[in-house]
Amino acid sequence: MATIRTAERVSVEASDNFVFQRSLLAYHTAAGLISGDVLEIGTGSGYGIEVIAPHATRFVTIDKHAPAQELTRVANVTFRQATVPPLPFPSESFDCVISFQVIEHIRCDAEFVREIHRVLRPGGRFIVTTPNAPMSLTRNPWHVREYTADELERLLAVCFPSMEKSGVFGNEKIMEYYEKNREGVRRITRFDIFDLQHRLPRRLLQLPYDILNRINRRKLLSQATELTTSIKMDDYFLAPVGDRCFDLFYVAHKA
Repeated sequence: MATIRTAERVSVEASDNFVFQRSLLAYHTAAGLISGDVLEIGTGSGYGIEVIAPHATRFVTIDKHAPAQELTRVANVTFRQATVPPLPFPSESFDCVISFQVIEHIRCDAEFVREIHRVLRPGGRFIVTTPNAPMSLTRNPWHVREYTADELERLLAVCFPSMEKSGVFGNEKIMEYYEKNREGVRRITRFDIFDLQHRLPRRLLQLPYDILNRINRRKLLSQATELTTSIKMDDYFLAPVGDRCFDLFYVAHKA
């Protein structure tokens, strides 16, 4: 497994299980929607490769960091190391593009969407997930922005007039964890009496966020071990998008 450089990159560490299982749902759902030549933008640590690759004729995955080499040693998988946008591919190269928990990191998000539209073939699909802003517990300085459901729809609609809008929700177990996590975040942020998390530049906050985020997740693991480790992908589900979903899951169609 590739080294996890920051708490922002989802890992298989037990304290990340709440987020990891949610991420798996996106990959497994997308696996049933994709075919042909598929591009993934945002390989991360590469745990989605084995889910997606069997459903693609050709699977190209791109990231600014390389995953563990053994993950890409599959006949139909190619890894490209690059920073986007732009995308280093000719127009109409892919039948599907997937990108999970990436667009919130992209400063030029409109260009990002235009580039995805460009590399898709007519009738192609863009499957995207991103955190739902109303459910965020604190500012994440690794994110350039976070989207509401309407904001993401407006961004995509410039290039993709047709889309299916869903949200990733959790059952009672998930909501119990979420409330415990909310309380842990509240205990930390109560010391921020000057609201520095929203006043300071993002880059100054990234290291403190990583440290405190990791401490909070590991503390929650120690206090609620059974709850944290028992969360499975099936504890999440897709439903019509709403303010209480954790992630936005949109499928945009190229005409």
